[in-house]
Amino acid sequence: MSSDTLLFRGGPAFTPDGFAEAVLVRDGVIAAVGTEADLVRLSPRAEPVDLDGGLLVPGFTDAHMHPVQAGLERAGCDLSEVYGLDVYLATVADYAAKNPHKEWIVGGGWDMSAFPGGLPHRSQLDFLDRPAYLIQRDHHAAWVNGRALELAGITRDTPDPADGRIERDRDGTPTGVLHEGAMDLVGLLTPRPTPDDLVAALLDAQSHLFSLGITGWQDAIVGSYAGSDDQLPAYLAAASSGRLVARVVGALWWDRTRGAEQIPDLAERRAAAEGLERFRAGAVKIMQDGIAENFTAAVIEPYCRCGGTESSTSAELGTGLSYVDPEQLKVYVKELDARGFQVHFHAIGERAVREALDALAGTDPGNRHHVAHLQIITPRDVPRFAALGVTANLQPLWATHHAQMDELCIPYLGEERSSWQYPFADLVRHGTRLAAGSDWPVSSADPMQGMHVAVNRTEPGGSVHASYPTAQTPFLPGQRIDLRTVMTAYTAGSAWLNRSPAGVIEQGRPADLVVLDRDPFALEPGDIWTTRVRMTFVDGRPVHC
Repeated sequence: MSSDTLLFRGGPAFTPDGFAEAVLVRDGVIAAVGTEADLVRLSPRAEPVDLDGGLLVPGFTDAHMHPVQAGLERAGCDLSEVYGLDVYLATVADYAAKNPHKEWIVGGGWDMSAFPGGLPHRSQLDFLDRPAYLIQRDHHAAWVNGRALELAGITRDTPDPADGRIERDRDGTPTGVLHEGAMDLVGLLTPRPTPDDLVAALLDAQSHLFSLGITGWQDAIVGSYAGSDDQLPAYLAAASSGRLVARVVGALWWDRTRGAEQIPDLAERRAAAEGLERFRAGAVKIMQDGIAENFTAAVIEPYCRCGGTESSTSAELGTGLSYVDPEQLKVYVKELDARGFQVHFHAIGERAVREALDALAGTDPGNRHHVAHLQIITPRDVPRFAALGVTANLQPLWATHHAQMDELCIPYLGEERSSWQYPFADLVRHGTRLAAGSDWPVSSADPMQGMHVAVNRTEPGGSVHASYPTAQTPFLPGQRIDLRTVMTAYTAGSAWLNRSPAGVIEQGRPADLVVLDRDPFALEPGDIWTTRVRMTFVDGRPVHC
């Protein structure tokens, strides 16, 4: 595109008031929205951009993702695009053969559902001549081999860290699966990426996200966690040099081994980004619990063997982990709120959701606090989001009958608690503000796939779980939401959360725009996932086409 004035025509434009016929962009800003005839009269020399029947939408903002980690994984031993033990091992072997100079085999993307009970074993990787550290798709566990355990000094006598668990064989020998905080026991020994590696990973991720129409995001962990290095220097370098084009907020990592004494440090880290146009560090990420599949999500009643065959009792499974003491959490959140930080919570289990809401009670809604994931919410807590002015940050892709849900969650949650999962429609009915994201690389970053699941509550075609026996059976179909609602969450909702001026097609907004290859509103709901991105613009300039 050579002109500074563009006329988007030939298809509908998604606006807050419905659909517009045409959009005029001048000098990177939306100059007018209306009929094609009116906009041609207003600017007869504008360069036309033919939508060819596709839909023009605001650039998507992903409210919860990990792009630097994703970029690193794409450059390492990437298991995210394959599925199954045999294929994983073949991929690892191929990567090792092609990279004989690497001291470690590092990567990730394996799926718990590919293994009996969700757990791989060290012996499966012991064919390697080097230590291996492979992060689980959800980033809540790592799969390592015997050599890695040996280098880390992890034996049957090694105690579990307070915020994690070493999976063990019956005789107490570590199996090679490290949950949550235990990941650092090996992860911190792996070769460190250089500053240039981190910037390259960020820029690779940005390019991929532009191809999906994502023009802004909130990085949900900016700090050192699970063996990863601090991403803040990479963001500062890319933003200062103009290479970061997307609009980004970094959620600074709350170190759960520390308390309120870290808050001045967080304020200093926030100040390091002041004055940058494309990056701000005004949020703090608190991970309050783990995930349901490994029983670290914080629940109120113990996990049960409601559909399983093993003989363990529910007491042995416990009630999960609250990583931050709930009473101390209230103190920390109050101080963060007073300092103008946005608090970004990870909460999966119903107890963690309640603890997050309790901590946010009485805080300033103007700080735009939010809770992400929200797998399980008790009916009594659903109305509290709207009442407290807390945004529900949804990751819709997970709300289906996939292998992890049917085999590793429902049998241990029980019938009633399972019915509380991902209550999107209930949140909407109570007037909750919604944002949406992907948690990439935990799951696909494609917003259209997430929207497909929110509308249908079934797996989108092409996903690793699309052929699972119940993948096309709607999961709790009463919690479906309509396409306009979820598209608004991915655009205006997440942009609002990030204090981004984009996210809406209206006069005076930045021209962060996406041309879809078809109009998903004209499709059958089951075909929403087939929608692709043709072009992406930031400030009226093409960044993907």
